[in-house]
Amino acid sequence: MQNKSKYKFLDWKEEASSYFDRSLTLALLLILFAFIVFPKIEVKPYKHKMKEIQSIEIPPEVRQKFKPPEEVKPIIPLTIEESEMSDDEDIEEIETIGPTTLDLTKPPPVSSVGTTPKFVVHDEEPIAIKKVWPEYTDFAKKSGLEGTVVVQAEVFADGTVGAVDVIQSLQSGPGGLDEAAIRAVRKWKFIPAKNQGKAVAVWVTFPIKFSF
Repeated sequence: MQNKSKYKFLDWKEEASSYFDRSLTLALLLILFAFIVFPKIEVKPYKHKMKEIQSIEIPPEVRQKFKPPEEVKPIIPLTIEESEMSDDEDIEEIETIGPTTLDLTKPPPVSSVGTTPKFVVHDEEPIAIKKVWPEYTDFAKKSGLEGTVVVQAEVFADGTVGAVDVIQSLQSGPGGLDEAAIRAVRKWKFIPAKNQGKAVAVWVTFPIKFSF
């Protein structure tokens, strides 16, 4: 007699069919359980609301009646502790700001702004026909200041002088001589500069010497 095989062969189609039936039954049970346990949920649609803001123009006469808010400064309390120094000890006083004095007799510096461009095309330079030499100031006389002040003058088309600028002061100190030179040069007269025979306004630079 032939021995029966110890192993049992199963058909895979039957095995897969049994698993499918079980899975379908379990899924239906879970769906039914969810409908019974959980309540019905309603989802309401979202409504977007817009608010319209209207601006109103305030007339100027009404606007002036409104007072701006006053600035309130915070009050910080300060506490000062008494020192343990005795009354017999001297306290050293320290000056933080020294005394200042203003000399009203000294004339203010002379400065001006010309209207003529610094660079003007011309073929003939201006020629001075009237010169007024500056006077020494008292301080310059006492200090014995000597030297040269270089100025730049604005000469108009009619030969008069407009603005005057100091290009270089005395090396030993101005002593008020810069202002004196400016006041004197403003009184000068020139044959104006020319460009193709026509008088034009230009700037001219020249030195003013101060000596005893």
